[in-house]
Amino acid sequence: MPLSTLQFNLPDYPPLSVLSFFAAAAYHPVMELSQPTSVLIERLRAVGLRPTRQRLALTRLLFAKGDRHVTAEQLHGEVLASAIPVSLATVYNTLHQFTDAGLLREVVVEPGRSYFDTNIADHHHFFCESNGLLQDIAAEDLTVIGLPLPPLGTEIGRVEVIVRVHPGNR
Repeated sequence: MPLSTLQFNLPDYPPLSVLSFFAAAAYHPVMELSQPTSVLIERLRAVGLRPTRQRLALTRLLFAKGDRHVTAEQLHGEVLASAIPVSLATVYNTLHQFTDAGLLREVVVEPGRSYFDTNIADHHHFFCESNGLLQDIAAEDLTVIGLPLPPLGTEIGRVEVIVRVHPGNR
């Protein structure tokens, strides 16, 4: 008998072909400013980060259109399209600083391949291996039963599940 069991309650997830249509939503080209600069500055200061010009520009791009999943390379592409002078190394460093500060969650889908999620609430993910689309699964739609005891001296902080999917007959 396995140590843990996953139970799914996935009532209305669209077929994969529809998911592919939304793959473009994970990449937003030039975005309009949805929050005043003062709000962005306060957001960074609230988590102990100095609001530099580059951090403000990346914050604006990351959070202008709601929850999303983005790779460092995708965000760097948005930076270039917006004519913002930020290197790929700076994008990586900033994404990791934002993750450490609790503004983002890093989702590692395979070694060397990470997405940064602006939705930091408890939830899980579908990952389509053929097109790289990452889609949220609400926490209440998946239950993990029978977790193993953590190693001595530790406690479970959270459980993250990535359900890998591929195109199929639906």
